[in-house]
Parts: sequence; C-alpha cells; structure tokens
Amino acid sequence: MDFHALMMTEAYDFLRTNERLGDRIMLLGLGGSYSYGTNREGSDIDFRGVTLQLPSDLIGMTEFEQYEDDKTDTVIYGFNKLVRLLLECNPNTCEMLGLDEDQYLIKSRLGQELIDQTPIFLSKRVIKSFGGYADMQLRRLQNALARDTLSQEEREKHIYKSVMHALEDFNLKHAGADKDGIRLYIDASDHPELESEIFVDANYQHYPLRDYTDLWGTMRAVVRDYDKIGKRNKKKDDNHLNKHAMHLVRLFLMAIDLLEKGEIRTHRKDDLPLLLSIRRGDFMLEDGTYSKAFYEMLEEYERKLDEAAKKTKLPDQPDMERVAKFVERINRYVITGEL
Repeated sequence: MDFHALMMTEAYDFLRTNERLGDRIMLLGLGGSYSYGTNREGSDIDFRGVTLQLPSDLIGMTEFEQYEDDKTDTVIYGFNKLVRLLLECNPNTCEMLGLDEDQYLIKSRLGQELIDQTPIFLSKRVIKSFGGYADMQLRRLQNALARDTLSQEEREKHIYKSVMHALEDFNLKHAGADKDGIRLYIDASDHPELESEIFVDANYQHYPLRDYTDLWGTMRAVVRDYDKIGKRNKKKDDNHLNKHAMHLVRLFLMAIDLLEKGEIRTHRKDDLPLLLSIRRGDFMLEDGTYSKAFYEMLEEYERKLDEAAKKTKLPDQPDMERVAKFVERINRYVITGEL
C-alpha cells in the first residue's frame, strides 16, 4: 500500500491545515499491525507521530498533549508529552522510534534528532512497562478463555480475582485510596441463574466523588466484559484472542531486544513466521483454549526476559541530564527559531 499517497488524500487534510501540525510535525509513521509487519487484509491503518509545541504552550496560556483523528486512527503527541511517555518506556511511544526507514511518512531534521537520541530515554523501566503490557495481554487472554471454559461458579471466582486485581491497581494509582473502604467476597446467590456471585460491602466517608466513580467504573468494566459471554461470536472472538496472544509474544520479543541490545525494533520481520502463525490460530485448540506448546513458549520467553533483565547494561533510570538538555534545545527552537 502507498501510505504516502494515502496521507495526501482529503481524509488526511488535517495534517496540513491544523495549526499544530503541518510543518511542525517532527515524525509521522505507521502504527499498529502495519508497523509490526503483522497486518492482514482488512487490518486497520494507524498513523502515529509527534509535533512541536506552540510557543504559547511554553511561555503562554495554552496547553497541548496530543491531537487525535478518530476517522483515520491518527494520534500525534505534543513533544513534551511524548518525552514524558518515553521516559517511562511506554511501549506505544517507544515503537515510534524503532520503525524502518520506509515506515516513516514524515521525518524532519528534529525528528531525526529525536530518533538519534533514543538511548537517553531507555532504562530498566522497560522491564516494568513492557512486562506490564504483556501481563495485561495475558490477563485478557485468560479472562476470555475463562468465560468459555469454566463453570458458572468457577467463572465467578475468576471474575473475583480479576476485580481484585483491578482494585489493587486502582489503590496503587490513588495513594490516598481507602483500602479498607470496600470488601469483596463470594457467597451463595438468590439469582435464579447463578449458584454463587460476588458481593460487596462498602464503607466510605468523605471520599472524593471523582475517585469513587473511577473505582466503580474500573470494576464495572471487568464485570461487563464477562457478561458479554451470551453475545459471543466464536470466529470473531477467536481472531481477537489470537491477536492478543500474538501481541503478548511480540511484547516479550521487543522487551528482550531492548534489554539485551539497547535497541527498539518495531518491525518484527525476523519473527513474522512465529507471530503470524499465532495470529492464524495455529496454537489454538478446537475447544478454544491454547496448546501446551504455546504456554511452554511463554514460559521460555519469561525466562529469557528475566535473564535479560539481570544482565542488561541499561541504566536504572534514564539519562535525565541529557534528556533535559535535549528538551531545552528543541523547545528553545520553538521560541527563537534557532538551534
């Protein structure tokens, strides 16, 4: 597909007309399956990029984090937000710096500088960030399989564990969260279609309403996901499961590369036979579960990741002194027009 020609169509006019984009764009490249090389017929086309801040963002009253165009699945980060995400080794943004040359649609001189500075952002935070994303993919896989293969009582226990995990994540993100304010437990149910179900005892006082709604929204999302079981489209859902399984392995592979070689390699051309076989469903059994070989492979990649984490030469923290100088250089250019 000619992505440069696609970018010039009317649907992408915002790239040229929006005051925050145009010649302010530092980088614009492929995202999603086309960036990994795992795309198939009908795969979504995603563009990801970064743009310079406006002077008013730096010394005035405006603020800007990112521009999103839902119709074209395009996301373009403001430079300062991108830097914050790179410092956390956020996988979605790290991927932007590891594309093949022909996968970039726009690359300015400053965009090339950003790519060249990749090492200053990398640290052992990769272990937590990529590992966290891999864990999220694994939980999605486990949750979906549990909906299909467990009894109602066993499924309720699985939902309970997932909700508790979500609750723990919520408490970690909200340092002031009252961990004793909510109690979840499983008990016999009076519902005619349920043998047992999860119950809640809540005791909050003087608790921020916004945090409260976030808490219930988090738990509701988990339960709602399970309640979709009656609407399951096996072929469609199996495709989604295999996609999750593929991305789980891809995240392991990218994390190992980062830890062992200190490089971001988004296009997984050497790994495509394996990744595409997972996406095709070669590791999925007839009952919708996954083969022993798949789980043995995950264990092996987990072992390799642990080993790479022990031996990596990446620093504990990013090189903040060099990051600060680079950010100042780019933002000074926004204000003065000089490098």
